Amino acid sequence: MTFTSTLSLYSHPQPQVRLRHKRSQSLTVTAVQFVWLPTLKRRIAFASGVDSRSFVVRAGPSGSRRVYRESQANASVSVASVKQIATSVAPFGVMLAFTLVLKKVSSVVTAGAAPCVYLGSDLTVIWKLAEKFFAPTPKQSKSPTAESQSASQGFKWSFAAGTNLFSQFGAKVERQSKQKLNEFARELRAFPFIDMSGRNFGDEGLFFLAESLAFNQTAEEVSFAANGITAAGMKAFDGVLQSNITLKILDLSGNPVGDEGAKCLCDILMGNSSIEKLQLNSADLGDEGAKAIAEMLKKNSTLRVLELNNNMIEYSGFTSLAGALLENNSIRNIHLNGNYGGALGANALAKALESNKSIRELHLHGNSIGDEGIRSLMTGLTLHRGKLTLLDIGNNSLTAKGAFYVAGYIRKIKSLLWLNIYMNDIGDEGAEKIADALKENRSITTLDLGGNNIHAAGVGAVAKVLKDNSVITTLELSYNPIGPDGAKALAEVIKFHGNIKILKLGWCQIGAKGAEFVADALKYNTTISVLDLRANGLRDEGALCLARSLKVVNEALTSLDLGFNEIRDDGAFAIAQALKSNEDVAVASLNLGSNFLTKFGQSALTDARDHVFEMTEKEIAIFF
Repeated sequence: MTFTSTLSLYSHPQPQVRLRHKRSQSLTVTAVQFVWLPTLKRRIAFASGVDSRSFVVRAGPSGSRRVYRESQANASVSVASVKQIATSVAPFGVMLAFTLVLKKVSSVVTAGAAPCVYLGSDLTVIWKLAEKFFAPTPKQSKSPTAESQSASQGFKWSFAAGTNLFSQFGAKVERQSKQKLNEFARELRAFPFIDMSGRNFGDEGLFFLAESLAFNQTAEEVSFAANGITAAGMKAFDGVLQSNITLKILDLSGNPVGDEGAKCLCDILMGNSSIEKLQLNSADLGDEGAKAIAEMLKKNSTLRVLELNNNMIEYSGFTSLAGALLENNSIRNIHLNGNYGGALGANALAKALESNKSIRELHLHGNSIGDEGIRSLMTGLTLHRGKLTLLDIGNNSLTAKGAFYVAGYIRKIKSLLWLNIYMNDIGDEGAEKIADALKENRSITTLDLGGNNIHAAGVGAVAKVLKDNSVITTLELSYNPIGPDGAKALAEVIKFHGNIKILKLGWCQIGAKGAEFVADALKYNTTISVLDLRANGLRDEGALCLARSLKVVNEALTSLDLGFNEIRDDGAFAIAQALKSNEDVAVASLNLGSNFLTKFGQSALTDARDHVFEMTEKEIAIFF
């Protein structure tokens, strides 16, 4: 005998569940009845304290269309009671509904009882119910006692954004978080070079870890990059950087510290006497942040390297930094790549550099300086009293006119070792001007002219310089459409002249014919150790030419990059055979990635690698 008990959420004498079946099989619920089935009481138990009896949703008499607004108005059950009941019962009802749908059961039948609820195939209504039942309730204000207890438990810190700290898991997560932080702290105390980038510990974690740095006599270089640290977190260094006398390099790049964070950090660094390199790349800094850094530079005499790449510093910020360079005589390298200095910013720096004696490296890549801005900058650098060794003015919208000003500087400078004019548009005319200046320069060892729309004529002018110039050891010409003719002009010179050790000709459209000229030069050249020929359309024909050169004794070439060249198995077989034939081959790195090799070509290269190792015990790293 089954005893049925009805529990209603409303005080109306006849609560019901209205089920109206439309053709779309949607479900409409206006009231809920719950049926107690003692025979199932041991199967389901509620954690909320309700007696372990099973509840099943049951439909009331059909045919009624009344909406129980009056019953709600006259309800005798309190709102709190209803919420308490709904909190205990509703999740089970929703889970039961989902279970029935997933199992595709059209009705729930108890032993000897009529079907209780019909569920159609449409999940829309059930999903709506689930959203309401599982929606978070508004937070209630805590009593002072509760707040003090919560504060005494410490913060709840998570490693990944979006981690949910439910009450039942809060203690566990907090323990794990503190355990991780303690591990990080031990790491800080144990090693001189620590990389804690990308660990997402945020401001709270930084406050915890800062204690390990206060009197740390081990860590010399620490990276806190990309950890979600904001301006508030900068306060963690207050007192720490004054006490620590060992830390020399601090990396806070990739954190949204902003101008306020920069101000806070710079106030702390005013009295610091150990930090020599500060990295604030991609830190959301603007002109106000640059101004704060400039004020710090006027008083700090320890900092040597300052990196502010990829921020939002404009003319005003450049002016502030320029003013600091007039007073600071300790800063050596300043990195301002990827900002918005423009011609006016370059002009401000130029004025400061006339009197500055300390700057050795100036990185201004990607600042839209333009020809007029570069004119002012070259004038300032010519009058610079120090010894500049590196100048990066790539991606600054320079034309042949701008190259003319750069060439004038090259003729006069005697200390510059590294010059980058990458990704401008100086063309053949600009390349010729640079080449003429290099005839009088004997200091530059690394020259980057990549991505400047230089053709065969411009490369020919640069190649002629190499006949008498043995100082240049690295030449970057990638992303220039020099074609086979340009490759020929260059190959004829480097065959017997120059001292080029690193030659980069990727994306230069030289084709198989150009590869033939380069391969011929390799038979005689004794200096090139790194050769980059990526994405030149070499195909198998070009690979065969290079393979013939690899068979010849070449003790210089150690790295060959042939990626993105549409090379197939025939080309791979030829290169593999060349590696086997030449026991004195010096190649240690061979890249054939992003070509059209099958498993047969790959196997041939692998066999060649193993053969070389067995015969000579030399290891060749082959990538495909």
